[in-house]
Amino acid sequence: IEDGNLIDVVNNRGRYMGTGYYNSHSKIRIRVISQNANDHFDYSFYERRVRYAWEYRKTVMRDDLNCCRVIFGEADGFPGLTVDKFDDILVTQTLSLGTERVKPLIFKALVKVLAEDGFNIRGIFERNDVGIRRLEGMEENKGFFKLDGLDIPDSTEVTIVENGIKYYVDFENGQKTGFFLDQKYNRLAMQRICKGKKVLDCFTHMGTFALNAGIAGASDVTGLDISEYAVSQAEANARLNGLQDTVHFRCANVLDELPKLAAAGEKYDVVILDPPAFTKSREATKNAIKGYREINMKGLKLVKDGGYLATCSCSHFMTQELLAKT
Repeated sequence: IEDGNLIDVVNNRGRYMGTGYYNSHSKIRIRVISQNANDHFDYSFYERRVRYAWEYRKTVMRDDLNCCRVIFGEADGFPGLTVDKFDDILVTQTLSLGTERVKPLIFKALVKVLAEDGFNIRGIFERNDVGIRRLEGMEENKGFFKLDGLDIPDSTEVTIVENGIKYYVDFENGQKTGFFLDQKYNRLAMQRICKGKKVLDCFTHMGTFALNAGIAGASDVTGLDISEYAVSQAEANARLNGLQDTVHFRCANVLDELPKLAAAGEKYDVVILDPPAFTKSREATKNAIKGYREINMKGLKLVKDGGYLATCSCSHFMTQELLAKT
């Protein structure tokens, strides 16, 4: 069997169970893409799958489609594929060999289906600069994908609008695909409680939670991040939205900075904690629990009586239940 090819899966009685991509290099030996024995895996199949995914986004997000995740891996029937839409740019990440081999068909279908709703895609940029590709037997790379009918854009930055806020997105050098779309509606929820409030946004990255607080009418917002590049991007985003007088950012190690703020007697109406993943394996969960306990204890000490703590976890193994228990 050739790695990346489609094979049928049967049980020990010979009954058909599904069809998937085979890869001898992967711990996930077969990634099933269909359980319908009548499927033909041609362009029409992939276009149909793209259409299902896009119709779902249109249903649950209605007109909020300037920036959104169009394809979310296995959840949309595309194993190992992420596609984020940033205005008229698609940023993709392909982490399975089988999907890598058929991506020209998928990308062609994406451009066609989105154009039908008036979203004319200007370029497709691949962010395949992740080590997990090597585990699948693929090389790391990033750059614009050459697709018939699409020119290669002359810039890797784009301006998007999310929750009424404009952002500059550097999809070539930003983390993951350039912007964390998964927190969109959590950021919107912050707008409801931040009017007139003093807000501290920790691990601010592009300034997203801080700017949502600012546009909601917060009296004073501080965003902290250890990355000078992220802080410079956040400051540019504040200026882009005319929020530079109330929303400020500075470069700092959050774990070190929070005790300093507490020692100085600082208190906030809203403290937001959105740290990077503290664990990417089940074996390291104990250490992650210590990390989440420490950061939340330090954050809580800065919350005024009657104030709010918003705390997040993007660690797969730090479940909602485990985080609440911690």
